[in-house]
Amino acid sequence: MVGRFFGKDIMIKPTCPFCGMLIQRPDQVPSREMPLGTCSCGAVYACDVTGHNLGSAMIEALVHACTGDWDCAWELTPDEDYLDKQLKNYDLETHHIIQAGVYEGRRIAGVLYFIRLNKPAAEKAPLVRSDRPVSPDEGTAPHRTTRRSSSKQEVEDLIRNYDFAPLLDMAAQDKRIPRDVKRLLYSAEKLMRWKTAEALGKISAVIARKEPGAISKLLQGLFTSVSDTAASSWGSVDAIGEIISALPDHFSGSIPQLVQLSRDPSLLPEVLRAMGTIGATRPDLLRRFSYAMIPLLRHPDSEVRGYAAILLGRLNAYEAKEDLIKLQEDMAAIDIYGTGQIESTTIRKLATESLEKL
Repeated sequence: MVGRFFGKDIMIKPTCPFCGMLIQRPDQVPSREMPLGTCSCGAVYACDVTGHNLGSAMIEALVHACTGDWDCAWELTPDEDYLDKQLKNYDLETHHIIQAGVYEGRRIAGVLYFIRLNKPAAEKAPLVRSDRPVSPDEGTAPHRTTRRSSSKQEVEDLIRNYDFAPLLDMAAQDKRIPRDVKRLLYSAEKLMRWKTAEALGKISAVIARKEPGAISKLLQGLFTSVSDTAASSWGSVDAIGEIISALPDHFSGSIPQLVQLSRDPSLLPEVLRAMGTIGATRPDLLRRFSYAMIPLLRHPDSEVRGYAAILLGRLNAYEAKEDLIKLQEDMAAIDIYGTGQIESTTIRKLATESLEKL
């Protein structure tokens, strides 16, 4: 048993899942969050040392495949434009696959996330050099595909200024606009993420009139990114809530999938916030979940208590009255988003407002 978990016989040199060739250890690239590498066959890979941020690894690999061109990366579609594969139990320290998942007392859970562009997609992006990781500053302007008039910066400025009307006009003419918006869900600014999520919901309502399938694909992509990234889902859960809220007749069937995400404690505040967004427009779709939410009013996390109070008030959950009364003594602070602004309030105030709705 000792030999099985600690012997070198369990160590395998990593090979590319596309071509079978040995690969080099991924290196850190300036301005990128994860170590990156490139196989001689053209596939690229990102190293998630924890195995808990696969969504981030996918994004890192996609951007690396496009030599740092975010616009190009967001234009790509799975299977149609690229293939992806994973190598699990990778140890960056030894640059080996540790099949048992344990080596010298260390748990090995790293993942190498591989992306290989299909030929049509590869023609859109500058070529990736195979001898070393590519700097995000290389190979950009001369080979970029022609972009439409709505630039990435223009979209970002409109969202930052909470000026959604021009954005909705763009979306009515070009269903690719959500791709430019979606990337802003990964902003370091909380307010920007929340504005982006709201914008994505409004844009989806416009596009769904002609292309409901495109929004269905967008929604499922958001669910996939949340499931993969776990603790680093950024604004994806909020975007899911905004899309379902804007299009309840189309996507109310996704609500159980949203509720299921609450099993991850790190996602619970975001799920409650998203449910609250849906509850503001269609409380009837969520009332069957209200009883299970009442114990969350006693949760140790102030965000969980606060968002649960908002949700139960919007659902007119009279059975939560006693617990909401107790929260009127809770002075913990919490940030609430609305109409493009963040308001700092208290659990006490939120509980009082919800009680008034019962």
